[in-house]
Amino acid sequence: MGAVTSTFIAGVELCKKGLGKPVGSLTQLQTIRLGKRYENRAPLIKDFVPLAGLKDLVFGGWDLFPDSMYEAALEAGVLDKTQLEPVRRELNAIRPMTAVFDPSYIKNLTATHFKKGKSKWDLAQQVIADIQAFKKKNSLNRVVMLWCGSTEILPGDSSVFETPEALEQGLRDSAPEIPPSMIYAYAAVSLGEAYGNGAPNLSADVPALVELAERTGAPVMGKDFKTG
Repeated sequence: MGAVTSTFIAGVELCKKGLGKPVGSLTQLQTIRLGKRYENRAPLIKDFVPLAGLKDLVFGGWDLFPDSMYEAALEAGVLDKTQLEPVRRELNAIRPMTAVFDPSYIKNLTATHFKKGKSKWDLAQQVIADIQAFKKKNSLNRVVMLWCGSTEILPGDSSVFETPEALEQGLRDSAPEIPPSMIYAYAAVSLGEAYGNGAPNLSADVPALVELAERTGAPVMGKDFKTG
């Protein structure tokens, strides 16, 4: 929940208060043409498709550091303190849950706020419990998990990626080929929740998770924010 996440959340919270516009948002500002061009029927996508409104959105997540979204946004420096001040209370209220960390995949960070478990399966179950608790606390019908974490070292080929059963066994065995982002992806997909990958990691882009997503009906998408 660093620069990308804190900037996005701050922007949405400012929009909720009428202090900003969702510039660049396809769903909020773009239209869809209906019928013939000369009929001039072009409603906003958000008025045509039954999407959740901006005011219905609530945010939560995980991070390797305990900073609130306000502290993270100040550190990121994308928005300055004056811009953040109107939503300071909302951003301070969002504090990250402990994250899944594996230093072999991200060598340039020293985490201070991470989960501990006997196996990667245990860590996945903790993430699943986090999602379920977040939904219950906020009375949510659904969630979308969006990976905004650091780019991981790509794992090598492994049979643990071939089927859902193989992946689950790999989690129980703490297979070194399974990166943290894939643990998050497994947690979301196993619950039937949407997972979007914003980094050039494998994440859900392996046969095991694609098959599991088909079983649970979970949408999976994304290769990288910048190129995908």
